[in-house]
Amino acid sequence: MSVHTLSVLVSNTPGVLARIAGLFSRRGFNIESLAVGPTERSDVSRVTLVTTVDEANVLEQLVKQLNKLVEVYKIIELEPNAVQRELILVKVRCDDQNRSAIIDVVGLFRGKAVDVGPESITLEATGSSEKLAALLTMLEPYGIIELVKSGQVALGRGHRSITEKNRPALRARH
Repeated sequence: MSVHTLSVLVSNTPGVLARIAGLFSRRGFNIESLAVGPTERSDVSRVTLVTTVDEANVLEQLVKQLNKLVEVYKIIELEPNAVQRELILVKVRCDDQNRSAIIDVVGLFRGKAVDVGPESITLEATGSSEKLAALLTMLEPYGIIELVKSGQVALGRGHRSITEKNRPALRARH
């Protein structure tokens, strides 16, 4: 099994995300992570999608099906060294004795406290999946009450952009 991160430029119109998710669902593939947001153009959104497939030809088939959707403008597979980040918000049990220790732990991960109460503290951190997993491991002994993690967002390294005219889109081979 191999993990693939796809960056997909789509029309910023209602229903596009449902059609993309439905395509994966109908074919029995899981979306490990999904993030959608606006781009530098108001009429275009970027979908960052992470999926795990067992064979390269399966990925090609998924890409081929995605390319058939009218609202899909361009698809590229990001390199493993792409800049990839996730956001996590985690609410942890705390009291007056351990609150500063929890803040110190999250500080090691360049995170911060965003809400403090008498019995809990809500923390925010960004980073790779591995970094956030390590943070959660450090926070588990205190008691995690609740957490939410965003989907992964990613951009390729260097000056090139998915919106460049001469950058090849990821297309299925015929």
